[in-house]
Amino acid sequence: KRPWSLRRKLLIGGLAAVIILGLALGLGLGLTIGRSGGDDDGGDDNGPAPTSSPLPTPNTTLAWRPSVNDTWQIILLNPMLLDSDATSVTPNVSIFDIDLFTTTPDTIDTLHRLGKKVICYFSAGSFEPGRPDSNQFQESDMGKELDGWPGERWLKLGSENVKKIMKGRVELAGQKGCDGVDPDNVDGYQNENGLSLTAQDSISFMSYLSSLTVPLNLTLGLKNAGDIIPQVLPIVHFSVNEQCVQESECDTFHAFVDAGKPVFHIEYPDGAGKKLSEGTRQKYCDNKGDATGSGGFSTVLKNMDLDGWVEYCDGSVETTAVN
Repeated sequence: KRPWSLRRKLLIGGLAAVIILGLALGLGLGLTIGRSGGDDDGGDDNGPAPTSSPLPTPNTTLAWRPSVNDTWQIILLNPMLLDSDATSVTPNVSIFDIDLFTTTPDTIDTLHRLGKKVICYFSAGSFEPGRPDSNQFQESDMGKELDGWPGERWLKLGSENVKKIMKGRVELAGQKGCDGVDPDNVDGYQNENGLSLTAQDSISFMSYLSSLTVPLNLTLGLKNAGDIIPQVLPIVHFSVNEQCVQESECDTFHAFVDAGKPVFHIEYPDGAGKKLSEGTRQKYCDNKGDATGSGGFSTVLKNMDLDGWVEYCDGSVETTAVN
């Protein structure tokens, strides 16, 4: 069973902040839960990996596509603090992955002025009660609660209403000036979801998201969901992976690098939040042992709060100012 992912870690680490800031600041910061099969409504014992053919590559040239080895920072729990007249931003990386709802257009404009690209995060496969559009979901759209998180529920990816809401989120990303989107929780089929979701449902859903992002000139990422990489690789432009070293599965995600597309890779070492030992850093950064297959990945070492602190594989430690 996979370890708790981003959403769980963020809420454990930032509970006090969540209470103060409220649900409106976006409690759904990366919801992919561990694989848990053994029932009839989802889980990786619910059938073999998909064997369908790869989706066709869109016949469109986007204004921007990220590259292998691009540098990045991810901050989701709290919005960045960045003055509109700022002359620099910490860290001096190429790409910032930040929350769609809590990030202001002014922050995105400033990042662009400083020569940065912006990937906007939102949950595509789960209902979160604290988001601005949460009242648009219908009871029939929702399945089981995510294990351990009352109120958070898997979504029926084939629902026309769910698709309409996600269309609004993608359009919001375009309106705010995001360069790409990081849609989370497209792997409900790996969990006890209560909706009989299948891997093919996720493949079809990613195809739908691509049909929305391409006309808006937005790059599209795949969050985790290694089982469907062969099918969706032609329509996505990057991977956001959590803990492939921890799970000894980086080889699965190296298919992106082989295709000339980056893997934005996150690990959560014990002791993160202060400078890590060289041995710890090498464990997650060297392309050997549990990290075999991670060559060419854009790796960041983060603490569980996913705040402004980050350490890179060269040993540099940076902290982005957050609200």
